[in-house]
Amino acid sequence: LTATLFGSRVSNPIEVERETAYEITNADRPTTTIGLEMLGTVRKAPFALTGSYTFVRSREEDSGVRVESAMTPNRSLGIVGMWEREDVGRVGVEYYFTGRQRLVANPYRSRSKAYSILGALAEKKFGPVKVFLNAENLTNTRQTKFDPLILRAPGPDGRFTVDAWAPLDGRTFNAGVRLTF
Repeated sequence: LTATLFGSRVSNPIEVERETAYEITNADRPTTTIGLEMLGTVRKAPFALTGSYTFVRSREEDSGVRVESAMTPNRSLGIVGMWEREDVGRVGVEYYFTGRQRLVANPYRSRSKAYSILGALAEKKFGPVKVFLNAENLTNTRQTKFDPLILRAPGPDGRFTVDAWAPLDGRTFNAGVRLTF
């Protein structure tokens, strides 16, 4: 089990205005971040379970008001379970949760939705050859299921899209062969 407390303070941070004009300035007040990350693993052969949790509070100034820093989820969680036998192979599942976060220059919403992602891995060993199948984002979570990516009109900075705050690619499957020499 590991726990990490962290924090930072950035004086005179760069601030980018993109909603009404495209302007880069230094903010008058510092950006501050504090947080806690915990990571733990439990093993009882042939199983292993790893979990992580992160809490972040990041604050900055926006138009003279202290607000949460954009694109920084307050909470995230991950759980990975694995069965593994050295001469046979392994099978694993993973679950990730990402909490809500403040958004800027997004006409569809000011806060993102929380979302979850599920994945799986299977690998079989045949002597020096390992064959694997990997499945990512089985929940098919995509930002486009919440809102469009395309803006109705280009923003002041010339962009035609909003910032990515969730996966863009949906379900992904891949397979392959690994050779051991």
